[in-house]
Amino acid sequence: MNSRERVHRAICFDHPDHAPISHAVLPAAQLKYGDALADILAEFREDFGWDYLDDLQIYEYPPFYKKGRQKDDFATIWEVEWNGICGIPIDHPIKDLKQFREYQWPEIFSAGPPAGRQYSGHMVGGDGEWYPRGAWITYFEQMQQLRGMEAFFMDIADESDDLLQFMEEMSAFNLAWIDKWINLEYDGLQFADDWGGQNRLLVKPDTWRRLFKPCYAEMFKKVHKAGMHVWFHSDGHINDIIPDLIEIGADVINCQISVIGHEWVSQNMRGKVAIRTDIDRQYILPFGSPEEVKEEVRRTFEACGGLEGGIIACGEIGPDVSLKNIRAMYEAFLEFGTY
Repeated sequence: MNSRERVHRAICFDHPDHAPISHAVLPAAQLKYGDALADILAEFREDFGWDYLDDLQIYEYPPFYKKGRQKDDFATIWEVEWNGICGIPIDHPIKDLKQFREYQWPEIFSAGPPAGRQYSGHMVGGDGEWYPRGAWITYFEQMQQLRGMEAFFMDIADESDDLLQFMEEMSAFNLAWIDKWINLEYDGLQFADDWGGQNRLLVKPDTWRRLFKPCYAEMFKKVHKAGMHVWFHSDGHINDIIPDLIEIGADVINCQISVIGHEWVSQNMRGKVAIRTDIDRQYILPFGSPEEVKEEVRRTFEACGGLEGGIIACGEIGPDVSLKNIRAMYEAFLEFGTY
């Protein structure tokens, strides 16, 4: 069974030979560990055509990963303290919502995906062995970066006609981008918006369903019509909207299992949607022992999937995770992910 078939079977609960592996490595971890990390990743082969960027140069980093103050393609200014760790937006191009109609959107790519926060992915052609997953399409977060987080939350509270029209413009931009992505050689497209805090959603669930759910449904529908899977990432406690995401067509959800709760995931997600795991990166991966890492992988796999599939094995590798714990995580992926 090659990687492409393995991932398709895992997503469709069609008995893969083992849980597909997905690498998620922050550039700062690459800078810290170099060849030692590259050797581990080469040993535990992943299924998405991800390449270890051992020759990555700092000048090639997108603005939100490059130390200092940088402007991205949307004209948002980022402050980055450490190379390879995502910074924060500190200046925003749409300071007055009433003036959003004057904003000049970035040019939609014509030949291929440009380098940028929203548009990274793996393009793998040739023998069709890999499952290529492209895009990093944000909606909620992109509007925050255009307006500023505090201002945008005030916009949501006000729910003015200007806000609704701004959201329509953002939606139209994303749909036009998706039109480009679906003409490329991908099996799935990745959407990402962090909707959760540590213990609750960032907005009222009814507000999310009224204002944001219809746009996601429209975007997901376009991706499905092109024969691709929908992948959706969100950090935080997003329990309230996970049934909605499943309802409108998310095929894979990447969420923080330890924040949402293993038991809740087992009761409300297992068997209903494929899950790209996020092994506890707040406590276990950076501070636990290798034995604790392996136990966390076991608990997570037990909560997320079964013999039919449903698991994409993944854990984010940051510079605060030791090489011993990185190896332990991948060893556990093989030990507990084999059917």
